[in-house]
Amino acid sequence: MSERRSPTIRRRRLGAELRRQREAAGITIEVVAEQLECSASKISRIETGHTSATPRDVRDMLRIYGVVGTESDELVQIAREARQKGWWHPYSTVLVGAYVGLEAAASSIRAYEQQVVPGLLETEEYASAMIRAARPDFTVDQVQQRVRVRLGRQSLLTQDDPVDLWVVLDEAVLSRPVGGDEVMRGQLKRLVEVAELPNVTLQVLPFEVGAHAGMDGTFTILSFPEPSDPDVVYAENATGGLFLEKSDELQKYSFIFDHIRAAAIRPEESIAHIAKLVEEPLWKWRPRSTPWT
Repeated sequence: MSERRSPTIRRRRLGAELRRQREAAGITIEVVAEQLECSASKISRIETGHTSATPRDVRDMLRIYGVVGTESDELVQIAREARQKGWWHPYSTVLVGAYVGLEAAASSIRAYEQQVVPGLLETEEYASAMIRAARPDFTVDQVQQRVRVRLGRQSLLTQDDPVDLWVVLDEAVLSRPVGGDEVMRGQLKRLVEVAELPNVTLQVLPFEVGAHAGMDGTFTILSFPEPSDPDVVYAENATGGLFLEKSDELQKYSFIFDHIRAAAIRPEESIAHIAKLVEEPLWKWRPRSTPWT
């Protein structure tokens, strides 16, 4: 598999290597910061991949660690590539750029969704309706920008080196007619179509399962082609999201996902169920005037 050229993943990889070199040299972050005349927090953020390092910073850090020659040149080059802007950069004010960068670099994505269809599987109409409802404070232009980004991300599923996507949808996602009857039927058809791709697996977690391992909320597990790049869990919330990278956190979410997909309907049956919902949608079963008491 060819390496996905994501600035985000390169920044993350560079930071991990700089940390490894510093620890191998037996040097503390405080000593590095003092010699470079910067804050210790800057060095820490570079090592965790949260801040870009200039090629000069990297060269100076490696000099302190006693790393020179070809090895130093290769890491300095990675620093240059990590500072390049991804295709999503013009939209950085309307999305979580770090997530999109990691998504672009991932070789596989496992996701559990409780409320809405994931962005990689949305139709334009569904995405527009969902964003307008979730963010009534957005202008028309802001909504359109977000929709364009979501549609652009979907090329990951059909490019020459497509990402492997495994999604488990709670039945609630299929029960709520986002955008109205016509828009939601179109979205369900889209799910059936995209599930035909060999790199896409789609399952439905039915209501009758009751309580399950994913009750705490929506999450995505991103895995990468290079063994040196550990998995990342992204747990989304109203203010953006939380990235989890510790070994015990990754094991916990992998465990949860395995239990969720085991409880869900098998992929073939899930697609048949969604196709049936196109003709007999769940939201048609209860008239709008029916009281809830």
